[in-house]
Amino acid sequence: MLIVVAYDIPNDRRRTKVARALTDYGTRVQYSVFECRVDEDRRLDEMLARVGQLIDKETDRLRVYRLCGPCEDRILVEGNDTIPAWEEEGFLII
Repeated sequence: MLIVVAYDIPNDRRRTKVARALTDYGTRVQYSVFECRVDEDRRLDEMLARVGQLIDKETDRLRVYRLCGPCEDRILVEGNDTIPAWEEEGFLII
């Protein structure tokens, strides 16, 4: 399953920690947006628990969007798409 994680965290230190944590689960596609591929709900729960410990629930915002297969196939990208080819699913470097 592909999920999109977007966050608004005003504190630089917390924002950096959240971004570093999310790199273990996916790819940064915008400054505060990650696309993450999680194969099971347990992995999603793990990610949410980890990030949930890092944010301040009074001031920070985190949104997670689950994309269904047909929705994932309809993703449009305009402008500079800076995701390296080797991070795209199905690409193999030997």
